[in-house]
Amino acid sequence: MPGSSAPRRDVDSVASALADALPALHRALDRLVARDYAHPKPPEGRLNLLRHVAEHPGATVREAAEALLMKPNNVSALVSQLTEEGLLERRQDSADKRVARLYPTAVARRRLGEVRALQVSHLTEALLSLTEGEMDALGSALGALHSLTHRLHPATR
Repeated sequence: MPGSSAPRRDVDSVASALADALPALHRALDRLVARDYAHPKPPEGRLNLLRHVAEHPGATVREAAEALLMKPNNVSALVSQLTEEGLLERRQDSADKRVARLYPTAVARRRLGEVRALQVSHLTEALLSLTEGEMDALGSALGALHSLTHRLHPATR
């Protein structure tokens, strides 16, 4: 794996700026979505679990916990809550009756779509206010951000 040829102080500076900017961006977007969402917005942990199950229908609690970097008992508690709320279904595995597979309900898929639409709408509005150069820089940075995320996630190492 090739390393960066940038001086260490430059790398440290970028790391520090990202550590500040990414959570601030996430919080700002989260507040806007919570303000405009028609339902009480679920906490981020619940949304992340719902997103994971929607992207990986039939996942187990253990698989979801590993992917989300959470403890299985915490994911299990979230699954129980989301099942009670009608957002997740547990189905018994056909090969191993001890294993439960998780599936999003139609309501969960619809609400996830609503949240995603609000996120895209708010980001689109903000992006339209940027200069062409800023847009180009963000577009160029997307691949690097995906690579950085991949390198930080222990399940992908």
